[in-house]
Amino acid sequence: MDMLSVITTATSTPAQDQGILGGALIAVTAIAGVAFVVLVVAAVISIIRSELGAGMKLVWIVFVVVAPFLGSLAWFAVGRRDAQDPVRRGTRAA
Repeated sequence: MDMLSVITTATSTPAQDQGILGGALIAVTAIAGVAFVVLVVAAVISIIRSELGAGMKLVWIVFVVVAPFLGSLAWFAVGRRDAQDPVRRGTRAA
């Protein structure tokens, strides 16, 4: 047995490494994709169920559709809070 055969049998081939990493990459991408879809759907449902007027609901839904990730994050960070505030909704408490 020569030195070259020892080296080639002791190391894995790039194809073997790529198969393991490729499978992990596919799994991570699938999980991230599902999380993204859940985030967008949850944002749309939350907008529809909010107490905002029809016009503002439409604006938020368009924002979520045009820029799904940014729009969903903006809704959960700012929009929901504003939708619960009676002054910002345009209906003051008497």
